This record gives sequence, C-alpha cells and structure tokens, in this order.
Amino acid sequence: MEHASAAVFRPTWQQAVGRGIYLGALAATGVVLITVALVVTGFVEPPDGVFWAATTLGLPAAGAVLGVLAGRLTGTQISARGIRTGSVLRGGVAPWDDVADLRAERRGGRTVVSVYLRSGASVQLHAPYSGGLLATDPKFEGKMYALSHLWRSHRFGGLPG
Repeated sequence: MEHASAAVFRPTWQQAVGRGIYLGALAATGVVLITVALVVTGFVEPPDGVFWAATTLGLPAAGAVLGVLAGRLTGTQISARGIRTGSVLRGGVAPWDDVADLRAERRGGRTVVSVYLRSGASVQLHAPYSGGLLATDPKFEGKMYALSHLWRSHRFGGLPG
C-alpha cells in the first residue's frame, strides 16, 4: 500500500492568521515594554508616533502574514507508513505499528488530536485542532473521523486496494 496517496491536514487559513496575530501581538508587547523601560531609565529619547504605530499595528500584521506562510509548513500527513507531523521547528514520524491509540482531547482551550504510542509516550498533532475565535475548525469532527478510520484500517490489515 505504499503507493496510496497520503491525507494531509493543515491549519485552516483562519487558524494560521490567528496564530500569527497572536505571536505578532506578543512581539509588539515585548517591544513596547522594552521601549518604555529604556525611556523611563533615560537610555533613549521617547520615540515618535510612527514608531508606536509601526510597533502596535505593524508587528501583528506582519505576524498574520508570517502565520499564513508558516501554516503551509505545519500539519500532519497520513500515509501507509504512519503519521508524520511537521512544523516550522520540528517534526516526527510514528509508524502504524507504534500507534496504540488516537484520541481527541481538550488541552488549553482547544480540542486536539493526541496519538498514544506503544512506548507510553503521547504526541499532539499540529493539525487538525479546533478552539475558540480564529482557532475554530468547523470540519474538525470529520477530520478526526477520517484519522480514526485510517488508523483502524491500518491496525486491522491496511487499507483496501
């Protein structure tokens, strides 16, 4: 079954934008706090309005764009070999023989897919997931059903040809 096409799950564009805005807002908060601390201590002169606008609006906007780009590199690939997770910073592969269970779980305000391995370790997949606001995935249940079906098919003899 190695020739079977792989299923790929990626964050939705809304999830990618939301994650980017969140990280951009964190960066903007850090820049503002550092700048205020430097101004208060007298190390720098107070910046002009353009700096503040670029920091408070520009960093979250840049984060949204980078979030969409990073979202294309983040996800989960299901194939006859197993489950492969990939992200901008790290990734891994779990062969079907090592997968003991696959569950949807609530973690930190989100519903995520956790893969439990025979070794006792668990791996949280980068996609699919669903949460609040921009992290909502209206097709999460269908994706979870597809993942469960693929895992059970491989567990009990592979996918039909």
